[in-house]
Amino acid sequence: MIRFSLCLSAPLLLCCVAIAQSPAAAPSSTPAVPSVTSAQSPEVTQFQKIEDSWADAVNRHDQYALELVLSPLFVDVAASGDITTRNQQLVQVMTGEDKTLYLTQKVITVRMMGDIAVANGTYSLHHRINSTQVDEKGVFTHVFERLRGGWVCVNSQRTALREESNAKPKKSSTAEMPFHIPLFSRSDKNNP
Repeated sequence: MIRFSLCLSAPLLLCCVAIAQSPAAAPSSTPAVPSVTSAQSPEVTQFQKIEDSWADAVNRHDQYALELVLSPLFVDVAASGDITTRNQQLVQVMTGEDKTLYLTQKVITVRMMGDIAVANGTYSLHHRINSTQVDEKGVFTHVFERLRGGWVCVNSQRTALREESNAKPKKSSTAEMPFHIPLFSRSDKNNP
């Protein structure tokens, strides 16, 4: 009987010792991985307002409103590969050479990393290149820095979505199932 109780209590004792020696998870005030917010988050709403102010300033050729959104350290990489600074962006807005210029931006995600935020989204830009009107659609990444209680953009990267003009038309499927695996499904050729 003593052996039985000793054999039973030994594993229980070892389990208690193992649990007592394992480190407890310390509560942390900052997450180790930046969180990606959903489309309904307050961060997306907040940065959508900033992006709307930016687009509105460009569309109205408003130098002062654009100065409030762009950091003095701002660098823009356009979809064409052109790199411009804040001052060059302001000159483009002030001269207003392209009267057809119209920009819209929609924020999809925002990642917060302390005083830095990265906003990703889509954009649509109607503008003129030489004498040709161009409708450019694409995605953007904007890096913001918290400055004096607000947010200013320090970096912008745009990538235009490729339009496939020589794309072959897709054949429409008449199959009942969306996938056809010849070895495991019926073939239309074998049906009488």
